[in-house]
Parts: sequence; structure tokens; C-alpha cells
Amino acid sequence: MSKKAYDDALPRLREQLVQMQVRLKQFPFKVMLIVAGLEGSGRSEYINTLTGWLDPRGVETFAFMEPSDEERERPFMWRFWRNLPANGCIGIYIGSWYAEALRGNSRRGKRARDDAHDLLKHIGQFEKLLTDNGTLIIKLWLHVSKANQGRHLRALEKNRDTAWRVTPEHWYQHRSYDRLARASRYVLDQTHTPAAPWVVLDIEDERARNLTLTEILIKRFDEHRRMLGARETAVPRPKPVPRAVTAAGRRRLGALPLDQELTEQEYRDKREKWLGRLHRAVRGAQDAKRSVVFVFEGWDAAGKGGSIRRLVSAIDARAYRVIPVAKPTDEEKAHHYLWRFWRCLPRDGRVTVFDRSWYGRVLVERVEGFARADEWHRAYDEINDFEQQLVEHGAVVVKFWLHISKDEQLRRFRLRERTPYKRHKINAEDWRNRRKWTAYEAALSDMFALTETPAAPWHLIPANNKQYARLQVLRLACKQIEAALKTKR
Repeated sequence: MSKKAYDDALPRLREQLVQMQVRLKQFPFKVMLIVAGLEGSGRSEYINTLTGWLDPRGVETFAFMEPSDEERERPFMWRFWRNLPANGCIGIYIGSWYAEALRGNSRRGKRARDDAHDLLKHIGQFEKLLTDNGTLIIKLWLHVSKANQGRHLRALEKNRDTAWRVTPEHWYQHRSYDRLARASRYVLDQTHTPAAPWVVLDIEDERARNLTLTEILIKRFDEHRRMLGARETAVPRPKPVPRAVTAAGRRRLGALPLDQELTEQEYRDKREKWLGRLHRAVRGAQDAKRSVVFVFEGWDAAGKGGSIRRLVSAIDARAYRVIPVAKPTDEEKAHHYLWRFWRCLPRDGRVTVFDRSWYGRVLVERVEGFARADEWHRAYDEINDFEQQLVEHGAVVVKFWLHISKDEQLRRFRLRERTPYKRHKINAEDWRNRRKWTAYEAALSDMFALTETPAAPWHLIPANNKQYARLQVLRLACKQIEAALKTKR
């Protein structure tokens, strides 16, 4: 493309880019632009050009190199989850999750292939989860031939001012071009989906490439905006949860023996034994570089806070963090509901306790109508995949539901109202939730049936007797951590 033709086309294109950013602020979705390709394909050059054309407000570029120690000590997708743009913003990615997928699929050996296969599966689920939530993902693959790649590297090396950009790794990749090209074709084929398709471009001319890529960005944005508008007027109606599934969950909940008794003295006699055992189990997890994630759910006034305080008393205060989960902030609402939980995951050897959790999506958000039916229906699979990624990384995920009767909840509510230092624990929202007990029971039944997995089982605790519940929490936490430590990471 001639310089004159380029200069003539550029003003209109830049105006369209600015208009796109203005419109994006008016719609509740984010744009993620992934620019990928082998070395010498012009990825960095295009990103530098594009960011120079865009209004820097609402645009962030994420360049991922080798993971840091902090990133290695968490599930692979953690560093990408914590670097997502907010709704109304654009995130531009170079060296994204596809860099590791490409490396993994170019390695030899069954173990490497299996790991790469698992990674591609999680990438597909990650992108599906985001696109289902309204995110526009644009994936651009810039092709470069082996000959052009070699010419590009030699030209950089000959120039004293650019020679620093060429490393031994670049020449290694050039020598491995054929193997990397085969791996890239496989990765693109496996991750090309209707919601997040790959666009492959083979354009050597830099001016033509810049215009073509930017036109694709604008076109995809306009198509996505129209698609979301149509989706808002025709919200999909998911199939209801099968009655047999709900019934199975109800039976499990109904079978809990709520009349369990344990005196204060009996509790004290057994407590130290289990606290000591839990301390040793957590130390064992630390030595094995295994993180532990505790999830506490339960009815209002079921005793979650008291159980958590007893649990963490067995753990070194420097090694754990308790996260009380309330309604999402404005910042959190600008992201997928799992974003705020991914950000809080512990490093290897550490412990995080969630006082309420991501299960709010299929409980309070379902019952109160904060999530549409199609959204909370999707959440079961999204949550299972999230927990599976934690376990595959080596985390032990221990989930508790503290169950009390409706009469016991009423007794505790009234006690809170009569006790000055407990009065802050009861409010109008608690009474409103109580009136929806039946709806919550149905949601619970589905939750237990659809999120009970071998990797992250539910522990249902009869909690009418607080001492009994606290001891059960300690006992079951010990047993699950000890069992997990006997398995290979």
C-alpha cells in the first residue's frame, strides 16, 4: 500500500476507533484483543500503532512473559483472570494464555501432550465463560513465513540500535519454525469457536496490515453490539433443572440428623485433639506446597463465623486469610462474578477461608433475581471448572454447608435481637431471606446435586448444636486434607 493511500484512509479509521470507544462506555461489556503469532510476525509493531491511535483512557495493554514465582504458585489461569479489563474498557494482549499453549503443544512426550490438552480445555472454558457473559474476544493470528522471519531477525541484528531485540531464544524459535508452525495450527484449530473465532492474516505490507486489522476490530465491535442488543430482547430460556436432580439434593438435605447433641464439656474434651491434628495437617500441606481453600456456606445464623474462628485457631496467623464475602462492589460488578474470587486465591502452602463464596451465584442471586435464569444455570459448570482448576494445581478445596432447622434459626434470630452485642448481626434482610426459605431449599438442593464432585465434595454439617457442628468442621477438614496429601500433586 502506498503512503498516500494509507494517509488518506487513516483519518476516517481513527475517527471510527474513537467512536467505538465512546459507544463501548455505553454498553456493559468488555473487549479483549489477542494479537498472536510467531516471532517476526509484527505483533508488537501493530499493538504499538493501535495504542497510539486509541484514546488511552479505557485501554490497557497486557504483555505476559515467563510467570513469576507468585504466578507459578497459583493455578495457571490466575494471572490472566486478575488482568481482565472492566466493562466498557479494552484489554490488548500479547503473550497471552496462548503462548503457553503453543509451547506445550510443541513439546515432545506424552506428559507434555496431556498437560497441553488440559490447558486447551481450560482455555476454551475460560473464553466461553467470558463470551457467555457478554465479553467480545477478538483473536488475531499474524502469519509470517520462515524466510521472512529469518530476514526480519537478521535485519534487526545488523542494526546497532535494534540488535538488542534479538536473543538466542529468537534464533531457537527460528530453527524450530516447522514444529512451532504445526503446533500453532493445532492450537488455532482446537480453540476456534463461533463465539471467539481466530482471524488469520498473512499480510507482509505493514500499512495494509495495520488498516486491515483495525477494520476487523471495528467491524467485530459493531456486530457484537448488535448481537447483544438482540440478545437483551430475546433472553434464552434454559431447560429447568431435572426434577430428579432437585429431589436427590432434597433427600440429602432432609436426611441430616439435626438432633445431634454434644455438651460443652464433651466438646472441650475432644476439641484439642482435633485442633492439634488440623494444625499438623495444615503444616503438612505447607511442606508439600499445597494450598487449602475452605468454603463456608450455610443458613443465616447457622454458626459459620464461630466455626471459622475455631478452625483458624489451629493455623499460624501468618499462613491464612479469612475473606468475608458481601454483595459485590461497583468494581466487582464490572467483571464476571468469579473475578473477585480468582483474585483472592492463596499461594502454594497458604490457606484462604471464604465466609460465603461464589455459591452466591446459585443461591442468593438465583432466589433474589440478581442473575437471570440462563446465568445461574451456566454457573454450575463454571463453578465446577473453577474448582477443578484449583485441585489440578494442587489445592485442597474443603466445602461446608452448615444446616439448621427453621425453628432453630428463629430462636437464634430472637436471641440476637435481645442481646445488645449481637444485635448488629440481625437486620431486615435476614428476615426477608427467612420468608424465602422454601425457594432457598430448592436452590440448595440443585447446588448440592450439581456441584458435588470427587475433586471438591460437599460436607453437610448438622448445626442445631453449635458444639457438634464445630467439632465436625474440624474433623472433616482434617480428614480431607490428610487424604489429599496422600495423593500425588
